[in-house]
Amino acid sequence: MAHDVDDEGVTVPPPGGGEPTASGPAARRRGSLLAGLGAVVLGAVLAVVLLNGTGTGPSGSDVAPGIDTPAADLLQLDYLGPANEYTPANFTLTDQFGQAVSLSHLRGKVVLLSFNDDRCTDLCTLLAQDVVAADRDLGPAARRVVFLSVNVNPFYPQVRYVRQWAQDHGLGHVANWISTTGPVNVLGAIRRRYGVYLSVDARTRTVVHGTELFYIDPAGRVVAVGEYGTNAASTALYAHAMAQMAVDLLPAAERTAVGGPPVPAPTATNASVGAPGPSFSLPILGRSREHLSSTDLRGRYAVLSFWASTCTACRQEMPDVERAYRDLGRDVALVGVDVADRPDAAAAIARRLGATYPLVSDAAGTLAGAYRISGLPFTVILGPRGTVLVRHPGDLTTEQLEYVVRSEDQALGGS
Repeated sequence: MAHDVDDEGVTVPPPGGGEPTASGPAARRRGSLLAGLGAVVLGAVLAVVLLNGTGTGPSGSDVAPGIDTPAADLLQLDYLGPANEYTPANFTLTDQFGQAVSLSHLRGKVVLLSFNDDRCTDLCTLLAQDVVAADRDLGPAARRVVFLSVNVNPFYPQVRYVRQWAQDHGLGHVANWISTTGPVNVLGAIRRRYGVYLSVDARTRTVVHGTELFYIDPAGRVVAVGEYGTNAASTALYAHAMAQMAVDLLPAAERTAVGGPPVPAPTATNASVGAPGPSFSLPILGRSREHLSSTDLRGRYAVLSFWASTCTACRQEMPDVERAYRDLGRDVALVGVDVADRPDAAAAIARRLGATYPLVSDAAGTLAGAYRISGLPFTVILGPRGTVLVRHPGDLTTEQLEYVVRSEDQALGGS
């Protein structure tokens, strides 16, 4: 059978020949964010970003009515400014229900355009969680916002794959989520026009791709370009900021309040992203005379997995955390923090589920309170100096957790 050749010049085997492995652990951003604009305009855009920055400074103004510096930083937002907004290349593809969708036909709505892998088990699944939360945070404004995804995986371009991926990752019920796909050469041409990086591995039938998120206003103009990656793992915060940016692009009379927690500026006491993590010394679960402290974690990336034996989702997540612990090795400090729980019950559950990573008892919930844990399970990832890098409410799969940690810690093979 004849093989297609993808836009990177790599021979693409015909789809359907076996299941691919998980996507590469990191999606890289390379090349121009504004492909097709030309060097002069791109230079002007970069000058605006470098001179004005993103978000707010002490005397600056918001990049959008509800987006300040912490939110812009979390979204990794490049706000173009009125002089550099542009109309993006139009395209027509097929959605997850087999219907034709054109970008131009979405005029009148805010469009958040991303490029995703319809076989991904790590990066894109984090964005899927953000979209579900952002759609909830939008409230009534959700009817004016579209989350539009373009498939970049040339090995699986069929409609059934984008539809199944959306269903598998909680997007099947999100009415304003549109997954699109099409012929491989068409997908490649669209991706190149938007300057989105793609690397393919024909042997494993997997891809690594760029993480751009294009914010398009109701007039059909790209107003800003953000990124999703390890930052997107801070689901509640990222989703709120994404929803807020979408609402800010609506006409002033149509803007509504956005739900979810706002992105706080990091301080020495609020354990937000970018803040120093609260110090602690807690007894090791099952060995109350021995303690593990935050100083024991310094010098390594650290994962704090907050859980309790009474939490069903925590028990379901624990085997995934255990697999990540074994895969990542001792170069990463992975600690389970048992919150407001009976130590004997927690130790019994941990033994039954085969957890071998260090577990500590936060019997009074003091550390959970210091880290402002909103519910269980909850994951916090710290840098080698104890800085909070990621705050993720809810469970994480092995693939998601390893993706985030490997992306942060270059020594572990992340890109």
